Amino acid sequence: MKMTEFFMSQLEREAAISRRVLERVPAGRPEWKPHEKSMPLGYLSTLVATMPSWIAMTILQDSLDLNPPGGSRHTPPQWSTTAELLAAFDDSLAKARSALRETTDAHLATPWRLLFSGQTVMEQARHVVISDTFTHQAHHRGQLTVYLRLNEVPVPSIYGPSADDRRF
Repeated sequence: MKMTEFFMSQLEREAAISRRVLERVPAGRPEWKPHEKSMPLGYLSTLVATMPSWIAMTILQDSLDLNPPGGSRHTPPQWSTTAELLAAFDDSLAKARSALRETTDAHLATPWRLLFSGQTVMEQARHVVISDTFTHQAHHRGQLTVYLRLNEVPVPSIYGPSADDRRF
C-alpha cells in the first residue's frame, strides 16, 4: 500500500471520529476552560477542526514559521455555531484530501521544517510530520472530550464505547 493511500484511509477513519466529537461541542461557551492554564473551549475546538489542513500544509509548503520575523501569526477561523465549526472542519478535510490525492510517496519522503522566528526547531520527512499530525489531533480530541464531560455533554464513542455511547 502506498503511503498516500494509507494516510487517506487514516484521514477518513479519524475524520468520522472527530466529527462525532465536534458535533457535540456546545456553542456559546468559547471562553470556557477547566483550568486557568487550559485552552479555551472555542480555541481547542477550532484546533481539532482545522488540524486536517495541516496535512495539506505539510505537503504543499516546505516549512511553517510559527512566529515569522516581520510577519503576522496565523489567525484561526472564528465560529459561533456548531454548524460553522463543522464547516471549518469540512473545509480542512477537503484541503487534506486534495493534497493527498495530488502528492506522491516520493514527495512525502522529502524534508519539511518547523521554524520559530526564523530558526528551525524541527526537520522531518513529510510522512513523519503527517503521522505526527494524526497523533496530535487525537491528543487534542481527547482533551476536547474531557471538556464535553465537564460541561455535561454526552461523550461519543471514539475507538470503542464511552460511558454515554455504547457503540463500537
